[in-house]
Amino acid sequence: MSPRPPQSPVPAVAAERIEEAATLLAAGQLVAFPTETVYGLGGDAQDPAAVARIYAAKGRPSNHPVIVHLGPNGDPQYWVDALPDDAKRLIDAFWPGPLTLILKRAAHIPAAVSGGQDTVGLRAPSHPVAQALLDAFDARRAGHGGVAAPSANRFGHVSPTTAQHVREEFGDSVYVLDGGACDVGIESTILDLSRGFPALLRPGRVTPVDIADVLGVAPRLPDGSDATAPRASGTLKAHYAPRTPLTLAAFEALVPLLEGARNESAHIALVARTSSAGAWADAAGVHFVAAPEDPHIYARELYGLLRALDRADVTRILVEKLPETAEWVAVNDRLGRAAAAFEAGASPP
Repeated sequence: MSPRPPQSPVPAVAAERIEEAATLLAAGQLVAFPTETVYGLGGDAQDPAAVARIYAAKGRPSNHPVIVHLGPNGDPQYWVDALPDDAKRLIDAFWPGPLTLILKRAAHIPAAVSGGQDTVGLRAPSHPVAQALLDAFDARRAGHGGVAAPSANRFGHVSPTTAQHVREEFGDSVYVLDGGACDVGIESTILDLSRGFPALLRPGRVTPVDIADVLGVAPRLPDGSDATAPRASGTLKAHYAPRTPLTLAAFEALVPLLEGARNESAHIALVARTSSAGAWADAAGVHFVAAPEDPHIYARELYGLLRALDRADVTRILVEKLPETAEWVAVNDRLGRAAAAFEAGASPP
């Protein structure tokens, strides 16, 4: 089983800031806060008006569900119709941490957090600032506080992994708790348990092998044929996209694009392993970025890199597709969805 990700040293966040943020949440306002995955844009999960503010701020379709975040002492059973044994085993193994469970929603939980579905996504983040905020908010809700929090960015764009990324998205319109850079760097694994069997809806740090080690059975993997799967965060074909057009392909398929750009005197970015790039790493008109060889480091740096390339003077981003092995699934997933935003017929991010 993969160990929980280590938490880097976190900047001290004054207790007064935590209490102020919890008070804002209790008043129906929004607060951006760090988790170990990405920064979330949070609102009271039991207040439909607060959830509506999240959708409005992000420009998010109202039928696209959000994930409810619970504190270390949160009670997942309050949020669900029933908590199956498989869920209990996974909670014991991976919470707090980057695993979201999709379960049947309790009748008293507003459908707004589920995009109108009869399910709800729950997770307990491990970031200490998130835990402090969730505990403070939980105390204001008699032990039943939950914070709905999709990523703190405009819908479809690159997720934020620092407080500055959030400010770039929303300016001063959202209260931000700064907890430093996120350690995991990509969104949580989403596992559906609402239909009597485990099904992976979104890959992340917790892998199918990790899940199988706990449950004794491998989850179903997404293959486009699961028509009964509930809608879940971050599972649209086009998502996580920078503003600069991005192409993801095997390196040999990128070479003609590099040659064409050189002939046109274009300035393009190339993100590839050094062993693949060869002479292209030093070619005129190419802004080369050496791709990390470690999948966890690549995931941690990915969104910051895409944001930096949006600020660079490049007209296109070419990214080498990574090996199709288990450890690279989550990063390939995010890059594939980013590239899909620029495919023919896709709506612009």
